[in-house]
Amino acid sequence: QVQLVESGGGLVQAGDSLRLSCAASGRTFSRNAMAWFRQAPGKEREILAAISWSGFSTYYADSVKGRFTISRDNAKNTVYLQMNNLKLEDTAVYYCAATIRSQVTVRREEYNYWGQGTQVTVSS
Repeated sequence: QVQLVESGGGLVQAGDSLRLSCAASGRTFSRNAMAWFRQAPGKEREILAAISWSGFSTYYADSVKGRFTISRDNAKNTVYLQMNNLKLEDTAVYYCAATIRSQVTVRREEYNYWGQGTQVTVSS
């Protein structure tokens, strides 16, 4: 059974940092691009960052560019999202996802595997 399990979410204050982790099990994703999405109440799920299988290619949404960093450790079958200078509007459920593609894609429908999500709440 393929599973993506996110961890690292929590309640922080504006300006703080968090590091999310997404551990994969059931199969290796070392040849697959992966991404982080988030969904705030009443809003659509949006892509934040994506990384190619090698880690050499990345994508960031404008809303997080310069504050968030996606990385991966293929030996650990894990992808990370370092989030700095968190803002109130970053409050959401954060999901990791994997695609069968090896290169970055921003199309949500191309992500085949999803985690259950982890809550990030930023307070003032």
